Amino acid sequence: MSRIGKKPIPIPAKVTVSISGQDVTVTGPKGELTMTVHPDMSVKQEGSDLVIGRATDQRDHRALHGLTRALVSNMVTGVSTGFRRTLKIEGVGYNGDVKGKDLVLKLGYSHEVVINPPVGISFVTEEKGTVIHIDGYDKQAIGQVAADIRKLRPPEPYLGKGVRYSDEVIRRKAGKAGKTK
Repeated sequence: MSRIGKKPIPIPAKVTVSISGQDVTVTGPKGELTMTVHPDMSVKQEGSDLVIGRATDQRDHRALHGLTRALVSNMVTGVSTGFRRTLKIEGVGYNGDVKGKDLVLKLGYSHEVVINPPVGISFVTEEKGTVIHIDGYDKQAIGQVAADIRKLRPPEPYLGKGVRYSDEVIRRKAGKAGKTK
């Protein structure tokens, strides 16, 4: 058995789960998420837990077992407590600001970059706009928005300027050695 797949998913008190065929819908205080589970996987509610099952012990089914459990668990966590991804902006004059719901970034271009958040995503800035928090209940959407923002100005290896994840470590390179006489 998959160590991840066989763990039951506890359902918090504020969260409701409805299962109809292969569709799993999770509703909580933060929002609602729906996912269609692979036909070879089964989702059952046993008391206050969700249990994921698989059809056979084949390699593909073992892989899908853990994946399905992780996705459903992320749905439950997202609608109950939510997720947060943090980005850091480094560079002289580089910063971000929230205006309304939009995120306005100054990243060294001749223009400001405006990012409209998808449904369920919100932005928060702190430390004079050099730290951006992306909050929401859909983990995949938060990761995609964070990747899109980072792609606007990825960190460069010489000075470290750019947008990076808060837990990302940039491998720095030495610059020119200079003349010696």
